[in-house]
Amino acid sequence: MATETDTKVHAEVRENFGKGFARRLRAAGKIPAVIYGHGTAPVHVALPGHQVALLIRRANAVLELEVNGTQQLTLVKDVQKDPVHQLIEHIDLLVVKKGEKIQVDVPVLVLGEPFPGTIANLDAQTVALEVEATHIPEHVEVDVEGLEDGTHITAADLKLPKGASLVADPETLIVAISVPAATLAAEDEIAEADAEVAAEQAEEAEEAKEAESE
Repeated sequence: MATETDTKVHAEVRENFGKGFARRLRAAGKIPAVIYGHGTAPVHVALPGHQVALLIRRANAVLELEVNGTQQLTLVKDVQKDPVHQLIEHIDLLVVKKGEKIQVDVPVLVLGEPFPGTIANLDAQTVALEVEATHIPEHVEVDVEGLEDGTHITAADLKLPKGASLVADPETLIVAISVPAATLAAEDEIAEADAEVAAEQAEEAEEAKEAESE
């Protein structure tokens, strides 16, 4: 029996289609899916719902399917969910081969804390890479420790995992370090208040000087 973290998944070939049949599948704890790619005809299957729901929490999950006694390596390309209840309605699976290079969008993970008083703005949630189908990284790390206001990190600056190459435009902005707008507004208010106080003091000094000369 497969464990919750086992990527080996038993897929049942299905020949019935339509929304009604799909609803019955989901009610039985299964997920409708289609397998396609590498010039093969699409194969419609039903997957074990609980196990697969856990596996696809990871971006770019690769599932080792058993379909009619045949092993099939697939990449989760698209997950369709109910917009209200967020229940998985359908999954698209792309056939891949061991050693094959594929293009995927890998999540960006920000590490560290920038210079005090600044924040790290993640401009790109993912970055497009070319990697081996069986060695897709969970994420690409970006270290912002101590970086100061105005610092920009682009795709070209990323330290890519071994075996990965950049597909995204090298100039794509990934992270920008800046001072929060609220902080800037507060500083402007303080500066304006200080200017008003200085103007009042200057006016009082001028009035006092004129009074002395009378």
